[in-house]
Amino acid sequence: MTAVPHSAHWGVFRAEWRAGELQVSPHEADPNPSPVLQNIPAAVRNPVRVARPAVRRGWWEQGPGPGDRRGREEFLEVGWDEVLDRLAAEYRRVYAEHGPTAVYGGSYGWASAGRFHHAQGQIHRFLAMAGGYTQSVNTYSGGAAEVLLPHVLGPFDAVTRSVVTWDQIAAHTDTVLAFGGMALKNSTVAAGGVSRHLERDAMLAAHRRGARFVLVSPLRQDLPPEVDARWLAPEPGTDAALMIGLAHTLLAEDLHDREFLATHCAGWPEYERSLRGRDADWAAGICGIAAEEIRALARRLAAGRTLITVSQSLQRAEHGEQPVWAGLALAAMLGQIGLPGGGFVYGLGSLGHYGRPRNAVPVPTLARRPNPVRSFIPVARVADMLLRPGERYSYNGEERVYPDIRLMHWCGGNPFHHHQDLARLGRALGRLDTFVVHESVWTATARHADVVLPATTTLEREDIGAHGTDSLVVAMKQVAEPYAEARDDHAVLAALAERLGFGARFTEGRTTREWLAHLWERTEKALADKGLPAPTFDELWAAGEHELPPGPDDGGLLAAFRAGTGTLPTESGRIQIASERIASFGYDDCPGHPAWLPPTEPPTPEQPLWLVSNQPSTRLHSQLDFGATSAAGKIGGREVVRIHPADAAARGIGDGDVVRLHNRRGACLAAARVTDDVRAGVVQLPTGAWYTPASADDPTCVHGNPNVLTRDVGTSRLAQACTGQLTTVQVERYPGEPPEVRAHVPPRIVPRE
Repeated sequence: MTAVPHSAHWGVFRAEWRAGELQVSPHEADPNPSPVLQNIPAAVRNPVRVARPAVRRGWWEQGPGPGDRRGREEFLEVGWDEVLDRLAAEYRRVYAEHGPTAVYGGSYGWASAGRFHHAQGQIHRFLAMAGGYTQSVNTYSGGAAEVLLPHVLGPFDAVTRSVVTWDQIAAHTDTVLAFGGMALKNSTVAAGGVSRHLERDAMLAAHRRGARFVLVSPLRQDLPPEVDARWLAPEPGTDAALMIGLAHTLLAEDLHDREFLATHCAGWPEYERSLRGRDADWAAGICGIAAEEIRALARRLAAGRTLITVSQSLQRAEHGEQPVWAGLALAAMLGQIGLPGGGFVYGLGSLGHYGRPRNAVPVPTLARRPNPVRSFIPVARVADMLLRPGERYSYNGEERVYPDIRLMHWCGGNPFHHHQDLARLGRALGRLDTFVVHESVWTATARHADVVLPATTTLEREDIGAHGTDSLVVAMKQVAEPYAEARDDHAVLAALAERLGFGARFTEGRTTREWLAHLWERTEKALADKGLPAPTFDELWAAGEHELPPGPDDGGLLAAFRAGTGTLPTESGRIQIASERIASFGYDDCPGHPAWLPPTEPPTPEQPLWLVSNQPSTRLHSQLDFGATSAAGKIGGREVVRIHPADAAARGIGDGDVVRLHNRRGACLAAARVTDDVRAGVVQLPTGAWYTPASADDPTCVHGNPNVLTRDVGTSRLAQACTGQLTTVQVERYPGEPPEVRAHVPPRIVPRE
């Protein structure tokens, strides 16, 4: 087979079969390809694939309803027609008896870089046509910032993705103050794929020019070692206090830009008053960074072109809105917002499509149908919704009510990866009548479903890979035949739509190839309108890829605002260092100006260590956990927890030992890596190891999933966002022989009687 182009969220690649083995190689133009690509070959024929439609025995034989058997009961394999007929009947029942708000479109995740076979787009389109559904808003990755930034700076995408680019940093920046760092493992990933990983080279170019990088994080590896960053490791969760201490020094030493604060900001007098008594000594007592170090850093920030970055990780914690807002206020005091390579940027380095100019033409995407009902929840509140139907909650200045969900249809994503307090999530799922999951492999989510519909992987279908900040459009050609009876999501939903009476509307009479040609038309026309080469779809498919022109690297909305050619869509038209609107909500966990708020669950003698549960370096979230790169990053098949030598010695833990992490919510096992790359008092266990309880009666995850430990609470009443980054735990050496890890073994599937 000749190598064919394809794309994943972590890179464009070529795929070919050699001697019966699938081989993948990165795109030749990628200067720093991701090693995660080598997980892909395992996806095609792995024994953990879902082969045929499978239903939980109790649901099939006794009918829909709540119960405690999800995740514990055996499955039956049934025919496609049988299961789709049964699902269509269940949809009719739920809509007739409970209405559309009782259906939750629980589709969240990174199922495919392809723009047509985008799982979220397909299921939401289906549900909108079916009659409507309760949907989610915001993301687990950035929910706090996604709600806060429109209040204080402007529309989320417009003030984050392309206002400060890597080229600007390489050319202009003198100091990069990176709160939470800019770990290359994170910028490996971009929705729709990424053809060129630019981040390492840009940081190196800035470093060689003389730029100084300052890393503020409990993890040394949150910036690449080549940039020789100054590492400051504060107590986790205290970044806002450090930012406030820096701000006080700028004020006390008259290093702030009074004119910018007067002409481009609102709320400065309120914030200035709040800084009284919040000096470097106050901050040092909270964050553990010496007061003189804080003062020296503040002086450096004022001495040249400075960029303050706040990673997504900081706002994935209790009061996560505060470090984003305090970082913006600090940058506003320096007066450099809107300058090339200066000011403030949220999320840079957290994803691969940040820090790049947008393309000059739109990329192919599947249009989303409007939802005819207005029911929604913040995405991270799904367990609250299931456990507390009818209860009121606060969100972004509103008082809302949780709907009563009876049917959940999940297409793409794995909540047993990205949600918190997995024991609570399991109890919440038990309240459903019916839980439907499209899945290619037997994840914990699939094991907790009533109906599992086998889905193809991207390698088993055709699509177009593209993103608005990556110039390469990729013809994602089919690499392998579908596994067993797997079908793509569109085909499954089209068949279900046919049974529900809207099949023709859903498919619009097009085959998959015709849909791809239809989606390409918009891009083709935009290219032609600019007088640029505009290949037809057939020409794109034959060539395998096409390069789109970049738009201007001009700083976007913030540069225009600085230049006086535009205003910000905030309550004042300026940067809100303080916000009367947010203050009017009356939230004690999110006041009207940036503040440091102490955690409600600090370390205790019973749970003395901070746990940082960040994103893994060996896979995207939990995807392809069984792949070669992911497997190579484990020890004895278990995920690795990093622990400081002093904390390890105090507990008699050696490198490679199996350890038990536990707190009042649960426990998991992991393999210890003793290293001084983490701050003392901190352990780091990445997310994504498939949840694998020791037994039906023992929920201890033997594989190392930290979300058995993390808290399922909102960041604040403003955003109600995910707080999964930080919690507190105890760690101890595991005595005796640890249990076997069977994460990638399918559940018990029995023949039908």
